[in-house]
Parts: sequence; structure tokens; C-alpha cells
Amino acid sequence: MSATRKSIKSPSLKGPFAFDQASVQKAKRRLLRAAATPNEDRDRAFRRIIFSIPPGKVSTYGQVAAAAGYPLYHRAVARLLRVDPPDQLPWHRVLGAGGEIKLRGAGASEQRARLKLEGVQFQNKRVDMDRFAYQLRPWETYE
Repeated sequence: MSATRKSIKSPSLKGPFAFDQASVQKAKRRLLRAAATPNEDRDRAFRRIIFSIPPGKVSTYGQVAAAAGYPLYHRAVARLLRVDPPDQLPWHRVLGAGGEIKLRGAGASEQRARLKLEGVQFQNKRVDMDRFAYQLRPWETYE
């Protein structure tokens, strides 16, 4: 006697749970556009967090954004550091994920030199994040 197999179809998502590649891409573009535009409240929150990083310690773009209350806006942190006057913020204490310097050329050399002056040590091209990462505490920052 032969057993008949029924093909089981997975239910398709419908309603509020439905999503497709196009809507995901659209949401990504909206987020990137929002991160690329200045927002004074968001930038003020980023500045407050960046100023809280003490000399000799570092943080990442993503950690700064999350501590400021904008967890998906790491690119907005990079934009702020790029457009603000260079000596207004301790920009050199903010790194890419994993402790990597994301700047190129002379900017990368400058950032590395400033961090070394503060006593930050590197493992090859990355900061030793186990020793020098600062645990951000947004509730301790002041405006």
C-alpha cells in the first residue's frame, strides 16, 4: 500500500505582518535619509553623549547613537562629527564597530595620534576595546 503525501504549504503572511523586499528597502532608505538630515534635538543628544566620554576612553558610533536614544542612527553620529567644527567635540574618541578607525588618510593618522596621546592602546589597526571602551551611562550626562 503506498502512502500518499500531502504537500504542506507554508501560510503566507498577510495583513500587518506582511512584508516584502521592496517595503524593507523603502524603510531603509527612509532611515538613511533621516540620518543624513540635521536634527537639532538629535544632534544635541549626540553631543551630550560624546562629551561624556572621558579622555583615554572610546566609544563607537552605534553606542553613542543608542545611548542618545536613537539606536539606528549611527550614520547621523558620523554626519554630526563630519560637519561640526573639528575642535568643538572630542571626535577622536568615537570609532567604528570593533574599535576600528573609519577615517581615511590624514584624518585617520590624526585620530590615532590623538588617542595615543590620551593613552589608548591599539592591537594592530584597532583599539583594544576590552580595555578602553567606555560604558556609556546616558542618565549621568548633563545638558
